[in-house]
Amino acid sequence: MRDEVVASTDGCVKCTICEQACPVAAVTDLFPGPKYVGPQAERFRHGDSVDRSVEYCSGCGACSVVCPQGVAVAELNIRARAQIPRSRRETLRNLALGDTESVARLAGLVPGVANALLGNRAVRRVAQWLAGVHRLAPLPAFAPRRSVRSFWTKSPGEGVPVVYFPGCSTSWYEPWLGEMVVAVLERNGISAQIAAGRCCGLPAQSNGFFGLAARRVARIAKELGAPVAKGTPVLASSTSCALMLMSEAKDVLGIESDPVLRLAEATWDVSEFLLDLHRQGRLDQKGLSPISRRVYYHPPCQQRRHLSGRPALELLALIPGVEIIESTQYCCGIAGTYGLKAEKYEVAMEVGRGLFSEIADSSPEVVACDSETCRWQITHASGVPSVHPVELLYESYGLSGARRPLRQDAKRKSARR
Repeated sequence: MRDEVVASTDGCVKCTICEQACPVAAVTDLFPGPKYVGPQAERFRHGDSVDRSVEYCSGCGACSVVCPQGVAVAELNIRARAQIPRSRRETLRNLALGDTESVARLAGLVPGVANALLGNRAVRRVAQWLAGVHRLAPLPAFAPRRSVRSFWTKSPGEGVPVVYFPGCSTSWYEPWLGEMVVAVLERNGISAQIAAGRCCGLPAQSNGFFGLAARRVARIAKELGAPVAKGTPVLASSTSCALMLMSEAKDVLGIESDPVLRLAEATWDVSEFLLDLHRQGRLDQKGLSPISRRVYYHPPCQQRRHLSGRPALELLALIPGVEIIESTQYCCGIAGTYGLKAEKYEVAMEVGRGLFSEIADSSPEVVACDSETCRWQITHASGVPSVHPVELLYESYGLSGARRPLRQDAKRKSARR
């Protein structure tokens, strides 16, 4: 059977719409554009004959979203990146960034020590020299072990059942977000069973480790097989995780097993799910109390690829008293682990420059964004605190118990110096 992603290249008419939409090609000559390294180059690729310029594709997916012919440009480029021969240093660096679950579990044993090392300027300079991770890159702080354990052991309440897939970011870095998601769901009659703190596999895929990524997805599909078979929705608060489970596993990794395909059908972004509740008249809108807050909302690249509109923006509009400024910019530049790499950090910052300037001009009290890496990048570059949209719903409902540690944002700001 012919690969659908490769077959899509036949539709390319060289209209260059993808070139105009690409945020990376707009700021650097190191990347010649998605058409050139995507459908145009695909026809001539054999074995390891991949032009290294595709390395600068961030995988943001803008090209695939805007293509009028349905060419899977971003998916072609992600696959091509995985074929590039690597030095031992690059391989080890990419593995450390791609196997986030193993790294998080190891560092999570001694989060205080890990955070102290990550916050030390001298250590960060050495890390850039030895490992190729930029000394100013917005690396998140590990949450205290007690917070992680408390989140994982929470028992589901009574109500309509769903499975909440927190991913590695919520499990190891932002457990308070998971607590808020569960609390907001319960407020609306939804009982959330918390899945194990697994990585969805997207970081591994983005860094070229397709085998590891495929094993991650297959493991999740197996673990969630029983509830999915019963028709239980699977919710993700990370737009990256949702994208991986909904489409990337099939479109990029080529996985077409029944468990993975059923998981894809069952997966929702949490904001999309809550908005669907609202449209059914099942969301407790009357329980939302006014909060006076000027909020800048930025939809991340991964969320745009869900092709579900702006569910978080519509949810925020339900909160009385909130003044919303909608972003007109496409990308923050971080693209998962892309902007953490020494050779790409400045490119990522330049890609996000328009966004950071727009945030500064808007003078918001807080930025709302659905993606964790985008939130870390935005706070790092703008100095403005960034939250998941569900955090504002949590506040408006008057819920309590889950608290964001102030040192998290403080650490990200200090990395800019």
